[in-house]
Amino acid sequence: MTADKPIEERTEFTPQFNEQGLIPVITQDAHTGQVLMFAWMNREALDETIKTRLGTYYSRSRKKLWKKGEQSGHIQKVKQILTDCDQDCIILEVEVDAGQCHVGYYSCFYRALKPGSQTELEFIAEKTYDPDATYGK
Repeated sequence: MTADKPIEERTEFTPQFNEQGLIPVITQDAHTGQVLMFAWMNREALDETIKTRLGTYYSRSRKKLWKKGEQSGHIQKVKQILTDCDQDCIILEVEVDAGQCHVGYYSCFYRALKPGSQTELEFIAEKTYDPDATYGK
């Protein structure tokens, strides 16, 4: 019986949501392993992601679910859902067709701390699409 085992040894999926009912989610490209974004899920977003196999998250600022790509068309097809040892963090491995960042980059992690600096960032990627054209700004 898996309930008798510590959470690190169980085979049942029992995600550990925080006090706000959220769990952190890291999304990465299923083929390259590149980290695309970080977001949060509540139980409903996780259930929707499992059911549809499309990346669905919870927006803390808008206080509602959002399916990645609902505005841009850049959806995330979930290939695998991973959880860490104590089931309080999730990784989604996804296939994507275009940039995932709302400002036009493939990944939301398009800047790095400049070597030798403690405060200056440098761009390490090029935009993959025009966000103004995509979002109609």
